[in-house]
Amino acid sequence: MVFHNFTELRASLGRQEKRTAAVVCAHDETTLKALEQCKDQVSAVLIGDEKKIRGLTDLPYEIIPEEDMLTAARKGVGLVREGKADFLLKGKLDTSLILKAVVDKEHGLRTGRLISHLAFLELPGYHKLVVLTDSGMVIRPDLEQKKEILLNAVDTLHKMGYEEPKAGLLAAVEKVNPRMPETLDAEELTRLSREGKLAGCYVEGPLSYDILMSPESAKKKGYESRIVGDADILMVGDMATGNILGKALTITAKGKMAGIIVGAGAPVALTSRGSKPEEKVNSILLAAAGCR
Repeated sequence: MVFHNFTELRASLGRQEKRTAAVVCAHDETTLKALEQCKDQVSAVLIGDEKKIRGLTDLPYEIIPEEDMLTAARKGVGLVREGKADFLLKGKLDTSLILKAVVDKEHGLRTGRLISHLAFLELPGYHKLVVLTDSGMVIRPDLEQKKEILLNAVDTLHKMGYEEPKAGLLAAVEKVNPRMPETLDAEELTRLSREGKLAGCYVEGPLSYDILMSPESAKKKGYESRIVGDADILMVGDMATGNILGKALTITAKGKMAGIIVGAGAPVALTSRGSKPEEKVNSILLAAAGCR
């Protein structure tokens, strides 16, 4: 299975049991409007300022009163741990607070895996959704962290029905250069993949963006590979590169985005403060799909 756009992703959720979001600090108009648009695919438990929530929505969901943001986050995590919710949805609170509750050693959702960010992009001119990682969590990952970031993306796509996701390891060039550490890491990850130590995916790199995403560019440069023009995952060398690329693809190239945090015991749907309402909707749908 491959999703070509967010419309297909939404349609796929209609064929499964509804997932439930634990909405942390749900007294947020944008979040509640997004839930309204997802009500046929996702249910929710709303945690936050009850008076404000009732003033913003008439959605028939349970409300757990809690005005303290960190306590609300901990209650949301508790719902997931108890099996009463399938994923977390960030409302009106700082990302750091919800993540603090998620990574709590005693009462959180730690799994022993690195926590990383996945940005799913629907791009004009590209034939399917593509995952950009990591553009929001791990600032300068080392080789072992890059391996975990890659496996987080692959595991999520497997849960969504993908059989063998193709991961392109991005760099400025497609040749290994000792002065470019990201090319050395890409070479090593590619070697691990070829040796069967990164199961369930096809990995190749280092690759420049034009070669990876444009068969025409690859042909001009004499590069042949089954990943050219067909990548499911774009993996960058550091967070700054991913953040800049993601914003360029959405703001300038008019792509659509959805973002989730993975690697914990359940996905966390969150968006930046400057994101469009549509991004919040898509992130909710993505989190529901990612916890199958």
